[in-house]
Amino acid sequence: EPMLVAAETPGFKDFQDLLDPAGIQLNGAGACDIRVHNPDLFRCVIRDGTLGLGEAYMDGWWDCDQIDELFCRGLNAGLEGALRKKLRFLAFHFALRISNRQSRKRAFMVGERHYDIGNDLFEAVLDPHMNYSCGYWPNAEDLDSAQEAKMALICRKLQLKPGMQVLDVGCGWGGLSRWMTMRHEVEVTAITISQEQADFARQRCQGLPVMIELMDYRDLSGQFDCIVSVGMFEHVGRQNYDNYFRIMHSLLVPGGLFLLQTIGARRHVYSVDPWIEKYIFPNGMLPPARAIVDGADKLFTIEDWHNFGADYDRTLMAWYQNFIDAWPSLSGKYDERFRRMFEYYLLTCAGAFRARENQLWQVVLSAGGTSGGYQSIR
Repeated sequence: EPMLVAAETPGFKDFQDLLDPAGIQLNGAGACDIRVHNPDLFRCVIRDGTLGLGEAYMDGWWDCDQIDELFCRGLNAGLEGALRKKLRFLAFHFALRISNRQSRKRAFMVGERHYDIGNDLFEAVLDPHMNYSCGYWPNAEDLDSAQEAKMALICRKLQLKPGMQVLDVGCGWGGLSRWMTMRHEVEVTAITISQEQADFARQRCQGLPVMIELMDYRDLSGQFDCIVSVGMFEHVGRQNYDNYFRIMHSLLVPGGLFLLQTIGARRHVYSVDPWIEKYIFPNGMLPPARAIVDGADKLFTIEDWHNFGADYDRTLMAWYQNFIDAWPSLSGKYDERFRRMFEYYLLTCAGAFRARENQLWQVVLSAGGTSGGYQSIR
C-alpha cells in the first residue's frame, strides 16, 4: 500500500478536527479510519466537499477498510452538513434549483452513462432476475430470495388478476415485467430509457405478452388497469413531479392502482450528492416525502406508504460482495479507477441507508379511491 502522509502536513489537523465527532482517525488502525496517501486530499475536500472526497478515492489518494461504516458514522455525526456549507456545494445546489436537469432533452443521459455501462457488469452484480432496486429482506436469506420477495410483494399490493393490462414505467432489464406475466397472467407494456436494458428485456421476455419500448414517460399514451414504477422516480426531478403524476393519472383506469417505489430523502430537502450526480446517476434527485404527497394527493388517494429503507443496506452489501467476487473476470474490460468508483458508489450508498439518511418507499396510490378501502400488505 502507498505511504501515509505525515501528521504535520498542512490541513491534516483541520481535517482530523472535522472527523473527531464521528470517532474517525486519520491514519489510524480502525476499520473506519482513513489512510491518507496524498496530502492534496485535504485541499480537495475543503474545496469540493463530497465530490472531492469521492474523486480522491477514485484516484487512490485515500483508503479505508469499511467505507460503508465510515459513511454511516459520518452521516450520524453530521459531517455531511459541515461539508455542505462549502461555497461550491451551495453553488451546485443553487444551479439545481433554477434548472430543469431532467428535461425531455436530457432524459436518456442516465441510460447512456450508467445503465448502458455493460450488461456483463450488471449480470455479475445483480440477482438472476436483474432487479436493480431494493430487495425485501424480512424473511429472506440471500439476495435472490429478497428480490423475489420484493416482486411478490409488489404483485400482491397491486392485486393483479389474469388479463389485466399493466404498465411498467422504468422496467430496467425486464425482471418484474417477466415475473408479473408468468406468475399472474397479465399483459405488460414496459418502458426504459436505456437501449441496453431494452434489448436485454426483449430477449428475456420473448414469447411472453410483454411489450418493451425505449421511451420517455412523457410520450406514453393508452389506458391501464394498474401501473408500477420501481426505481425510476429518482430520475424525474422536482420541476417535473406535477406533470409526472398528471401523466400517470391519465393512463390509469378509474379505481386502478399505481405502485410507486422510490428512494427518498430523510429531511425536507431534495437530495443530490454531487459525486453521485457526476459519476453514477446524472440528473438524479431524491425526493422528500412532501414532494410525493404534494404531487400525488391532488389526483390520487394515497392508500398505503411502506418504508423499508434499512433493507437497501443489505441489498447494496450483497451487490458489493457479488462485484468483488466477479472482479477477476470483469477486470479485463474495466480499469482500476472504475473498480474504485463502483465500489465507492455501492459502499457509500449502503452507509447512507444504514444511517437512515436515505429511505426506500413503496407508495400505493389509487385513482379515485379503492371501494371499501385498501388492505395494506407487508
